[in-house]
Amino acid sequence: MLLKNFNPHLKRQSILIAVLVIFYSVGIVGASIPLYRDSFLSLSSWNLLLSFVVAFIALEEKTLNIHLFIIGCYFISMFAEWIGTSTGILFGNYWYGNNLGPKFFGVPLIIGVNWWLLLAGSHAISSFIKIKGFLKALISAGLMTLMDVLIEPVAIKSDFWHWENNTIPLYNYFCWFIIALFLHLILQRVDKEKPNKVHAILFLIMALFFIVLNLY
Repeated sequence: MLLKNFNPHLKRQSILIAVLVIFYSVGIVGASIPLYRDSFLSLSSWNLLLSFVVAFIALEEKTLNIHLFIIGCYFISMFAEWIGTSTGILFGNYWYGNNLGPKFFGVPLIIGVNWWLLLAGSHAISSFIKIKGFLKALISAGLMTLMDVLIEPVAIKSDFWHWENNTIPLYNYFCWFIIALFLHLILQRVDKEKPNKVHAILFLIMALFFIVLNLY
């Protein structure tokens, strides 16, 4: 009877969610204590890398299309960020600090990973809402943009990136929304999985993480 009720998929999900909860809880506590804040913030790129590993393991169907989308998302977002930091045409005039790890042409290598994490998470949440098509992409892109609203003040204080005159332009959020919408429209075509609970919870945990850090 116990073997019949055993569901290895649910067990894997529970383990992955537990890893995320523990890891981000430690991060929230560490980054909230002034004495340890700088040390924890310097590990931010590793935090995102671990999140990527967990999110990738959580994929139920690792199809060729999903792999190609993850790779494409990485390079599209890195290219968009390079245009932004080099010209200001996208997002506005900003530059990256030192707490997101190694850079390539001024853009941290981990940034492309962060874009996919936010795409996967917002896509998962909108999938639970049971909406489809362009409306689903709009809501998913909106969730990503709201996440950026949470991230921006923390990013400035944490030496992730900085804005000219220390002012976040509304144009930044417009660009975030448009690029996110474009990527979500592609993601809808390649992702045929049922709603991914791990991705949705990761997105919510990240939102909570930045809400707490905005208070300190």
